[in-house]
Amino acid sequence: MSNEAVKGHHEKAYALLKADANKILKLIEVQMANLTMPQCPLYEEVLDTQMFGLSREIDFAIRLELIDEEVGKQLLAQLERELATLHEASTKRL
Repeated sequence: MSNEAVKGHHEKAYALLKADANKILKLIEVQMANLTMPQCPLYEEVLDTQMFGLSREIDFAIRLELIDEEVGKQLLAQLERELATLHEASTKRL
């Protein structure tokens, strides 16, 4: 496989993981917009399930050497920061 093909697979893997992270963020935004309280068990269940799924996807991509471990950690950390900001904003509205 050529270097360009490998690079393309790496970029595609990262793009797919990033898209999944954005879906989680949008899902949580919709829940908060529809007045689901952050302390609600359903909110917490959805968030935990989605974050666990994404972390498993990232682990899989790391094991396949499609993304670097540090890149995966950064992606999860960025999503966690965005979710914390969203949570903080929603609790201030209440």
